[in-house]
Amino acid sequence: MLTPMVRQSDVATLDAIVHALYETVSGPVGQPRDWDRFRSLFLPGGRLMPIVSTGGEQASVRLLSTEDFIQRVEPIFAREDFWERETSRQTETAGHFAHVLSFYECLRKPDGPAFEQSVNSIQLLNDGTRWWIVNLMWNTSRAE
Repeated sequence: MLTPMVRQSDVATLDAIVHALYETVSGPVGQPRDWDRFRSLFLPGGRLMPIVSTGGEQASVRLLSTEDFIQRVEPIFAREDFWERETSRQTETAGHFAHVLSFYECLRKPDGPAFEQSVNSIQLLNDGTRWWIVNLMWNTSRAE
């Protein structure tokens, strides 16, 4: 697979890449997301890892590629309005990497009330030219 074109403004700073992450998954029902933009944020081989805990069952982690994630959420976005908005952040940097705890809320309208709140644990790499998302982990109650 070819590397998607990168918006340099999306990957120049930690603020920019986190903002782009939330922006790419947000939108009204049926609106196609810019998946090439989403892909461009992730290091090739980067992982998305929802921790699934439903119905009192033991929590388990799903290891998803960017393509696996897109296939998982496209049916959801086809039937639901969905926005994510960051509410606060804790960041630690060390050399060429950063760990961001990005607290967020999920909404049905960009200015509506939150229906869920959680946190993304994001590991990022700065290779000297840009930031890359290496891993993204979060808790979810969605089994799908």
